[in-house]
Amino acid sequence: MEIIDTGFEGLIAVEPDIYTDARGNFFESYHLAKFKELGISEEFIQDNQSYSDKHVLRGLHFQKAPFEQGKLVRVVTGRAIDIALDIRRDSKTFGQYFKYELDSVKNNFLYIPGGFAHGFLSLEKTIFFYKCTKFYDKQSEVGILWDDKDLKIDWGVKNPLVSEKDQKLPTFQEFLNNIEK
Repeated sequence: MEIIDTGFEGLIAVEPDIYTDARGNFFESYHLAKFKELGISEEFIQDNQSYSDKHVLRGLHFQKAPFEQGKLVRVVTGRAIDIALDIRRDSKTFGQYFKYELDSVKNNFLYIPGGFAHGFLSLEKTIFFYKCTKFYDKQSEVGILWDDKDLKIDWGVKNPLVSEKDQKLPTFQEFLNNIEK
C-alpha cells in the first residue's frame, strides 16, 4: 500500500497493492489490522453506494455533532474528483480543501475523518462507494455550497449536474455565521 501525503491531519489517501494476472486482478478493499496501522481505527457501521452519470456533482455534505461521520470512499466503476473540506475550527488547515481523483482502475481510496465536508464530481458514469463510522441522521445533515466563491474549489467542469437541494446550501461564511450564533 502506498500512502499519499494529504497535508491534512487524519485525512488519509491510499493506493492499494493490486495483484494482476491473466484472469484479472485482486486487491484488499478493507483490512481492519492494516487500516489500524494507517491510523484508521474507527468502526465502520454503514455502507452506502451511489450511481452518477458523467458530471454529476454531489456535496458538500456532512453531519453535525454528535453525528459526524468518518468516511472511507472509493469508486467501484468510473472516476471521480473527491473534495474534503476541513471544517474543524482548531485545525491548522481549517477552511482548506483536499482534492483527489478516485479511479476504479487504481482502486485508490480516501479516508475522511469527521469534521470534514465532503463532495465529489463524477468524471464519467461512476459507482461511488463509502463506508461510514456513524449512521445517517437526517436531522443533523447539513452542507456547504459547492461553488462558494470564497472557497474557490476547482471542480474542473463548468456546468455540473447538481441537485436542487445542493444548489441551496449555505456558503462557507453563512455556515460559520450560523455556528457562531
